[in-house]
Amino acid sequence: MGDICVSVRVEGKVQGVGFRDATRAQAVPLGITGHAKNQSDGSVQVLACGEEEAVNELVKWLHKGPSAANVTDVQVSERAFDPPKHFKTG
Repeated sequence: MGDICVSVRVEGKVQGVGFRDATRAQAVPLGITGHAKNQSDGSVQVLACGEEEAVNELVKWLHKGPSAANVTDVQVSERAFDPPKHFKTG
């Protein structure tokens, strides 16, 4: 398996519940770079770049999120592989 980048839109109760920080805590040990950002519509947008198996593991986790979250929808789309150097929240 190779390296991939995906863009993930996570909807539901995902703001104000530590979702971005929890996503970073999941991503960094997996060697994933990217970001998790709150969107004005209440969703969280995640960019995840790394080894395909690790990215797939993070995407699987995003369907649930941290315990205080209530994820109702997850939309995943592949992106061109252009990984950032770190994982940021913002």
